[in-house]
Amino acid sequence: MKTKFIYTASIFLLIGISSIFFFNFKKKETEKKPNILFCIADDATWKHLSAYGSKWVNTPAFDRIANEGLLFQNAYTPNAKCGPSRAIVLTGRNTWQLEEAGNHLAFFPQKFKTYPEALAENGYQVGFTGKGWAPGTALNADGTKRELLVKPYNKIKKETPTKGINAVDYVANFRSFLKDKKSDTPFCFWYGGHEPHRFYEYGTGVSVGKKKLSQIDSVFSYWPQSETVKNDMLDYAFELEYFDQQLGGILKVLEENGELENTIIVVTSDNGMPFPRVKGQSYEHSNHMPLAIMWKNGIKNPGRIIEDYVSFIDFAPTFMEVAGVDSKSLKMQSIQGKSLVPYFNSDKTKLTPTKENYVLLGQERHDAGRPKTVGYPIRGIVKDGFLYLKNYENDRWPAGNPETGYTNTDGSPTKTEILNLNRSGENHEFWKINFGKHPKEELYQITIDEDCMNNLADKKQFQKIKNELRKLLESNLKKQGDPRMFGNGAIFDSYPPNNGANLYEKYMNGEKVNTGWINDSDFEKKDFKIKDK
Repeated sequence: MKTKFIYTASIFLLIGISSIFFFNFKKKETEKKPNILFCIADDATWKHLSAYGSKWVNTPAFDRIANEGLLFQNAYTPNAKCGPSRAIVLTGRNTWQLEEAGNHLAFFPQKFKTYPEALAENGYQVGFTGKGWAPGTALNADGTKRELLVKPYNKIKKETPTKGINAVDYVANFRSFLKDKKSDTPFCFWYGGHEPHRFYEYGTGVSVGKKKLSQIDSVFSYWPQSETVKNDMLDYAFELEYFDQQLGGILKVLEENGELENTIIVVTSDNGMPFPRVKGQSYEHSNHMPLAIMWKNGIKNPGRIIEDYVSFIDFAPTFMEVAGVDSKSLKMQSIQGKSLVPYFNSDKTKLTPTKENYVLLGQERHDAGRPKTVGYPIRGIVKDGFLYLKNYENDRWPAGNPETGYTNTDGSPTKTEILNLNRSGENHEFWKINFGKHPKEELYQITIDEDCMNNLADKKQFQKIKNELRKLLESNLKKQGDPRMFGNGAIFDSYPPNNGANLYEKYMNGEKVNTGWINDSDFEKKDFKIKDK
């Protein structure tokens, strides 16, 4: 009898120990920090990913993220240019809070820590493939190169469909990163596609991508409705689809490694498409970005479409929160954004109160090409379906000076066609819309004027809206310490670029200058004169 009692007690004890072990194991599993995968295309306008309804671009991997996670309808980068947009993502700060890094072609300030660096200090395995923070220069205090995304994985190359597509094998390099990772270590990885950044091989959208001009359902009203422009758009579409194909490959690698469920996957772009009046400007097609987020272990009620305005400053605080890292303890106190985690834990499509539902925009110096290497400062706000912009130095050329080839607009068949139409006298309006000077203030009702063609800033019936938006914009800028609100905006022009300084003066003096991102045919004659008004 005693033996039976001891046997029974032993069984119950064993069950109890097993239960404790099981529940502790489950607790450990649920408390396991999530992996973070940030995927960013290079120059893609939001509406061209097929989850947003595009018929001539097919992006099934992005669509999967949106369908199995969240699709954001109103995500904005504050600054539509590669370097500053990426600096905003990495730090959670707005353009006017980034000092030198608020410019394009910048020196990254040593005092600003990035979220990948912070996570690397807190137990995450961190790396990237493709394009990280660029173009610009980041140095440590001792003058050595500083890698803002910690460790590059770019050694593995592959043959690509066209010469314009980068040879980095994004998928293989990501697989290499995972092989280097310890099995119990969470990871933070950045997939920075070089696509669809120019250059493109003209006509490959049709010849290699097997697309048809008839697929283009609409051309933005500020471009010619021509075959040249449509071919250019299809070449862009072909490269955007390539970015998406690599994303699909990365998702497959995650599944193969059993990491998909516990990885928060964010997919977006740094700025709008590399076409006139888009990339480098501050209009709807410039700053409105695609955004989809999937996290199978962390997002309740997937498949929702989020309608609130969200900003790129929101990424860093989101990643810090899901990783359980306190930004204040890491000298990242100036993070301006708000975490997106509440959207993960909700069943709603709107969470932000109406009066707080807006995003701020702003730019300073982009590419060199103006006298004394000055920029084109803008501040703006998007709220209630309106876009308000203030151009602080509107006597300057927003797209760059004509003499030096409009350096703030990448060279392209579309750009060249618009310039040639103007030179021939056939059409001056396209040139004026894409390259002419801007008024001091601009106001657009983007819900009905997405192309931003009808400026309402001087219309009597819109004065109240304009004044309210300007007041809200400037009150935020003052709170955030924007130098332009305190008479010190010229400081952004004083920061030296990491290359291209005095490009205008050198060119005008007959020196050879590096302007490889624009076409030789885009330069106007040095005695170029035109009536802008």
